[in-house]
Amino acid sequence: MNSPPSQHRIPFWRDERILHILSQVFVFVAVASTIYWLYANMTRSLAAINLPISFRFLSITAGFDIGQTLIEYSRSSTYLQAYFVGVLNTVIVALWGNLFATVLGIIVGVSWLSSNWLVSRLARIYIEIFRNIPLLVFLIFWYGGVFLKLPSVQDALAIGPLIFSNRGVSMPWGIPTETFQTFLFLLAGGIVVAIGVGYVLTRQGKKTGRMPLITLWSLLTFLGVALVGWFVLPQAPLLFEIPAKPETGFNIVGGNTFSPEFMALLSGLVLYTAAFIGEVVRAGIQAVSKGQTEAARALGLTGFQTLRLVVFPQALRVIIPPLTSQYLNLTKNSSLAVAVGYPDLVQVYGTIINQSGRAVEMTAIMMATYLSFSLLTSLVLNVYNKRIQLVER
Repeated sequence: MNSPPSQHRIPFWRDERILHILSQVFVFVAVASTIYWLYANMTRSLAAINLPISFRFLSITAGFDIGQTLIEYSRSSTYLQAYFVGVLNTVIVALWGNLFATVLGIIVGVSWLSSNWLVSRLARIYIEIFRNIPLLVFLIFWYGGVFLKLPSVQDALAIGPLIFSNRGVSMPWGIPTETFQTFLFLLAGGIVVAIGVGYVLTRQGKKTGRMPLITLWSLLTFLGVALVGWFVLPQAPLLFEIPAKPETGFNIVGGNTFSPEFMALLSGLVLYTAAFIGEVVRAGIQAVSKGQTEAARALGLTGFQTLRLVVFPQALRVIIPPLTSQYLNLTKNSSLAVAVGYPDLVQVYGTIINQSGRAVEMTAIMMATYLSFSLLTSLVLNVYNKRIQLVER
């Protein structure tokens, strides 16, 4: 007696489940084999010219100067130390650039939606101009046509405590004293207290249904702790120096001077990226239903309260994903610093390659570094984005 058709086993060459697995295995083997062949061919070629892959060269003396350093560095330092100088210079530009670009982008994006005709048009013109200019061209123009054309030190332009000259931008700066480390511990305590205040206010707001100004009160708490710590310590943790024009010489006296290369790169990236962030903010606000605004106005909320309490929290769910891409773009666009002479990771990378000939190793290190920057930024913003997403039931 023949068995029912449903009990017949499907041949493996016709079984979609097996074919699906086999296709993935085939693709994996093909990709892995190609990568191995390329790697083996590269290692053979490098061995033939007596340059086997090795990272021991990082301990060799660098022998070159770097104009701007945040850590101790000299010509007698190693290539590894030079690499860290380039990484820190890139990180500083990326962090400050993303912060200032976000603030300016929010202002521009909200201004575009303003009911004031002039403010709205100015914001739109700003966005359209910077979105359609190649960043490299803008950086070169901004550096050569603005910062290098500033007056000399003797004729420097003073705007309040700031001094602008062809040597850069000078501003008041604090010199750490013996109590500075203690003050840092007090600031860390202030952050903990501010987080606690924000947590308590959040719980209270959820119970009463009226959310207080959590960010404002948390910030005021932190500033209060910092202010108390400043006056409680026996000596001020910082001694501020005010920059002044020199009577003789070619350098600003006092304060801290940021080089024209750094200022041109930072301000150029901020102005350029803020245009894209402004567009993202505008789109996110317009994605919120107009009924939300009308309901807020019906409850008696002002325009600012409506934007802060109703519209913007909902718009963040639309803003955060594309905003992540803009942060990544600014970080990677900082590699154009070589066009204005700022010693970032790319410039240090090029110098090390020219001196050591280790192009493969340094390229791999640089790619891994930028990949780490991107993954870390994405991780932080994806965690935040997940927390503010709507949960469907």
